[in-house]
Amino acid sequence: MATGTFDLLHPGHLLYLQRSRDLGDELVVVVARDGNVKHKPRPIVPEDQRLRMVAALKLVDRAVLGSEFDIFEPVRSLHPDVITLGYDQYIDPVWLSSQLVKRGIKARVVRIEDKDRCPLCSTRRIVARAVEIRGVKAP
Repeated sequence: MATGTFDLLHPGHLLYLQRSRDLGDELVVVVARDGNVKHKPRPIVPEDQRLRMVAALKLVDRAVLGSEFDIFEPVRSLHPDVITLGYDQYIDPVWLSSQLVKRGIKARVVRIEDKDRCPLCSTRRIVARAVEIRGVKAP
């Protein structure tokens, strides 16, 4: 199981998802709900559209929206063996592992350290580049 916002899909997302898929037989991706993204600017692309984009990727077997109320709800219903976190995701893997144990969920947490170093491999950089090219001031 991989999780994330997946706003403005880019090669960094694809690398994260490929490394996640390499850890199992099936890749299920949980796409963050718009209202749950509080650790960075709100997504540009609405959650239903981000879900459709992620679900359309060949390496993704299934994509679902996360819970609006409990981040552990999809984990309980999907029963993953492994939960991956991207190199820059804010969730602490030690904390997440302890919370899974506390809830009786047997899943290994793996931080995917690989990152694609292309110039536009981050949503923030894509937005900054678009603003630069179009000559519009960022809000």
